[in-house]
Amino acid sequence: MSTKRETDELSGVDTTGHEWDGIKELNHPLPRWWLWTLYGTIIWAIGYAIVYPAIPGLNGNSKGLWGWSSRADLRNEMVAADAAKQAMTDAIGKADINAILGDEKLRTFAVAAGASTFKVTCVQCHGSGAQGRPGYPNLNDDDWLWGGKPEDIVATLSHGVRYTADNDTRQLPMPAFGKDGTLTAEQIDQTANYVLQLANLEHDNDKATKGAAIFAEQCAACHGDTGEGGKTLGAPRLNDSIWLYGNTLADVTAQINNPKQGVMPAWLPRLGETKVKELAAYVLSLGGGQK
Repeated sequence: MSTKRETDELSGVDTTGHEWDGIKELNHPLPRWWLWTLYGTIIWAIGYAIVYPAIPGLNGNSKGLWGWSSRADLRNEMVAADAAKQAMTDAIGKADINAILGDEKLRTFAVAAGASTFKVTCVQCHGSGAQGRPGYPNLNDDDWLWGGKPEDIVATLSHGVRYTADNDTRQLPMPAFGKDGTLTAEQIDQTANYVLQLANLEHDNDKATKGAAIFAEQCAACHGDTGEGGKTLGAPRLNDSIWLYGNTLADVTAQINNPKQGVMPAWLPRLGETKVKELAAYVLSLGGGQK
């Protein structure tokens, strides 16, 4: 590297005296305004670090001359917000779900609060629009396994479904007719075809005729004689177009053979009674359930 200063013939600008592999560096100093701006930002940063909390340490950080804290501001704002809504929260806690739905102010507040809770606790399974997915019910319709009345929804949210940690959970397991050897593969096929017939789906008429007797003996006690379902038992309706685990012959056969049975947590211990009622109000606001 050369350090000899000279004037560049083409530009007429002096070089810095630095040269690498024949390439010479022209001497173009930074503009004064740029340098003063840089110095100004350095001074500002030093002043900021002195005035505000900024410098980390082993057991915390510097507090700053002004003692200001964004966390303290947030905490004060949260306290004020909680105090502002406490009256509504207390009223919801004391009222039952039907009284809440019948009071416009309480219902509006409960729906808004329930929407926030739903985004945190429910969207993972039921979807952001509560539209559900295979194995997870759609909450926008009127087909509710355990009943869609306000008090039914509160009970389901409170105690969950097949949630063993709650003694009052919704629970009635469907037998595994094939796995347990209750029905043969042929009988399961016939029953599945009859179930598809109930729902006006593609099926084998001859098999469905034979499956009707099996259904009456093994399935009607829970699902009803015509597949209308039973909400007291959580038995799904089989004669409509809403299917939780699929409506093909293979899907129905698999469910009879070794059924899938979902589990929902009991939210009462986690959320408390007030938030459960708010969540129920929000779910009902989606348009489903039974008013």
